[in-house]
Order: sequence, then structure tokens, then C-alpha cells
Amino acid sequence: MECARGCGNAADLLIKSVDPAFFLKLSSVARRAIEAELTGGLVTENKAASGFDPVTTADRAAERALRALIEQHYPDHGIWGEEYGLTRGASPIRWSLDPVDGTRALICGLPSWAILVGLIEDGRHVAGMIDLPALSETLIGHGGVTTRNGAIMRTSSCALLSEARLATTDASLFSASEAAGFERVRQAARVTRFGLDALGYARIATGDIDLVIESGLKPHDYDALVAVVRGAGGVIGNWSGGAELGGGDVVAAASQPLYDEAVALLAS
Repeated sequence: MECARGCGNAADLLIKSVDPAFFLKLSSVARRAIEAELTGGLVTENKAASGFDPVTTADRAAERALRALIEQHYPDHGIWGEEYGLTRGASPIRWSLDPVDGTRALICGLPSWAILVGLIEDGRHVAGMIDLPALSETLIGHGGVTTRNGAIMRTSSCALLSEARLATTDASLFSASEAAGFERVRQAARVTRFGLDALGYARIATGDIDLVIESGLKPHDYDALVAVVRGAGGVIGNWSGGAELGGGDVVAAASQPLYDEAVALLAS
């Protein structure tokens, strides 16, 4: 069982078997696959029956590259990818892959898209990577520590909503009741920015943003984020103050007091 703040070193045995340098290898193969598609001419499809939910040849090429490398090094581990589904679902150790998080940003030429890789053991988020190729940044949460390009990162430790820098990707995605809760937080925060995708969570870890609130996320959207935020000293949980993220409602904060203040307004 996880807690919103993290639960110590419960995954030490697994962590010792997966070197953090392996995440850099995953970054490298995925970046090469995406760059090849961008160079050759990106093809985009709409996978939604209604509306617009884009997937590109870069998404699929990157996931194939990630899967191949994991299969080579950890053939007994499960793999759950956004584009190609679940392999070895009975394994207690699972890699969660979102080969391009923020596909809309990618096709619009914006730098906020990311390669997300999460490592999960028995339901615990034990390691993760937020790779930001357009910004030449790789954040890795591993062993209770988060690094960016090798340097240890810490959150801002901001504890007051009145001083907080708030972000969400798209406020129009909230339901009416969710929008009302978010608006209460937005009005209390110092400044709010939109459209950041996984970059917002990366900026929690680097101390540049203090709070991210979102809903409707799927496991591939958040599995990589948990270890990165917590490894930098942050808190990530749901809108009710618990650790379970399966409902897709996610709050990431630079500190426990800030998380608690935001959750209280969301639930008002």
C-alpha cells in the first residue's frame, strides 16, 4: 500500500535490481525512435470515436523501442504500454509506458511533451522517469531520490496556497463540480499556468511550480510521475487526501501542508 507522501524504502530489493542508468538507456532509444519519425514526417491519427484524441507514428515507434529494450534486460517483467497493451500481466513487477505524453503538444511544436516510464511492484510506484527531449532534461525518481540530468532535485517546499504557483493542463477537461473546486484553489493561489502536461509535475520536482491539479488521468499518465514527485520531497495523491490514483483525480504538491490546503478547498 502506498501513502500520498511515500512509504519509505519498501521497494529496496527491486530498486537494487534495476539500475537508474537503465532509465537513461530507455530515454535514448525512445528519443531516437521519435526523432526518426519527426525527420521522416510525422503521421497523426485520431483514435477517438468523437472529439480528438491523437496518436502519432512517433508514439508507436517509441513504445516499440522501449518494449524491446525492457524485454532484452528484464524478460520476466510485465509491460503495460498505452499503444500496445499488456504483456505478462501476472508479473508482480510491471513497467508502465506512455511513449509520448502530451501528443497534442508534440503535433503543435510545443516542448511540454514527455516520455513517461513508471516501474511498479505489487502496486507500489517504486521508480519513474519524466523525459523531456525538447528541453534536454531527464528526471528520474529512484530509491527515494529524484535527479535531473544527474543533479539531485528538491521541491520548493512551499507550504501556503497564497504563495503557490498552480498548474493544470486544461481546465476545460474538468466536470462542472471539479471545475468549481479547481476555481476555488485557483482564486487562492498566487499564479496559475495551463497546458504543461507532464512538464508541470517535473517542475514540482525542480522547485519551479508548487501545485498541480488534474482529473481524468489514466495509469499511463501518472505511473511515472509518482516516484519523481515523491523523490524530490513532494506529495502526490487524490482530491480526497488519499493515495489511490485509480480514479484519475490527482493533486501533486511541493509540501504536505500545501497538499492538505488544496484538498480542503477541492472538497469544500
